[in-house]
Amino acid sequence: MQQKKIKVAIIGCGKVSHLHAAALQQGYNTKLTAVYSRSIEKAKEFAAIYGIQAFDEIKKMVEMCEIDAVVVCTPHPFHADAVVKAAESGAHCLVEKPLASSLSDCDLMIKTCLENKVKLGVVSQRRFYAPVQRVRKAIDDGKIGSPALGTINMLGWRDQKYYDSDDWRGTWEMEGGGVLVNQAPHQLDIFQWLMGPIDEVYGVWANLNHPYIDVEDTALAIVKFKSGALGNIIVSNSQKPGIYGKVHIHGSNGASVGVQTDGGAMFIAGMSSIVEPPVNDLWTVPGELKQLEEWKTQDSEFFNSINAMEYYMKLQNEDFADAILHDRKPMTSGEEGRITVELFTAIYRSRRDNKPVKFPLEPESERNDFDGRMKRE
Repeated sequence: MQQKKIKVAIIGCGKVSHLHAAALQQGYNTKLTAVYSRSIEKAKEFAAIYGIQAFDEIKKMVEMCEIDAVVVCTPHPFHADAVVKAAESGAHCLVEKPLASSLSDCDLMIKTCLENKVKLGVVSQRRFYAPVQRVRKAIDDGKIGSPALGTINMLGWRDQKYYDSDDWRGTWEMEGGGVLVNQAPHQLDIFQWLMGPIDEVYGVWANLNHPYIDVEDTALAIVKFKSGALGNIIVSNSQKPGIYGKVHIHGSNGASVGVQTDGGAMFIAGMSSIVEPPVNDLWTVPGELKQLEEWKTQDSEFFNSINAMEYYMKLQNEDFADAILHDRKPMTSGEEGRITVELFTAIYRSRRDNKPVKFPLEPESERNDFDGRMKRE
């Protein structure tokens, strides 16, 4: 029996859109059908590459092509508008990370998708890495007791060429933030997924060595979890040429597990390839210490045998399609995507107010300083 495929359209024609297009065409349950751009010329150029239809109206695209789902690849501040139009037209929505740059946009997307009975998901393809899945299983199986201390260390580099590559990069209005909003969401998502519900966050951020951009290039935070566990976050775009991204979880029984999701120069969608395979770089579970090198070899060999940039995007898209076909939650739902936005929003607000920020967070309708990111007189 042939696997049913859902018809998918891409919204936005930027660099990451091409990764999704290639992945969707390879998917066993996805059929790339159409593309939308505000510029019909750009949409036609993109469509010609992949043999699909081009549109400059989302509603028209969804209805004419009978689109089941869209993948939203626009700059972060424009995610909500695309999702609202697609959801109201009856399409399920998978959104590139982060879900949005503001909590108000997150809530609008979640509400609209619920009202229109369509699914909302956010791209976090690093969850599908074997070393990340291994860490999650170790926690679920109780091998480290309960998570007691979690850390993120993500030290990377972005140069002026990167920020000049798109006019929306490096600005509060168009990108919505810096390292917290654009580079760190993968690690922030994995961190909260493994550690559990957050109680409060104290954070700071700065621009250390990128005077040609408005946004932060570095952020630090201390996190308290509702379980009583603690966490520490260090993320930065200020280290040449880019070193690593790591998430480590230390357990109540003294055992620790961890994953290096990124190594060498940090990956940039559409501009560079992944330099080093993701691996478990920390594993002190009793009786399993010797397996670390075996896993590293096994995971590295597999990673180097595939097109990693497309493969894990394919898994993400297939999971979302499967969630639609079997009416279940996707691996990374809109609600979980909101938690990542809550986390970086808390860091911005904490720096502004110089105090810890309690969870859950709500949008600040009475202020116009973009959660402390922008100074207002």
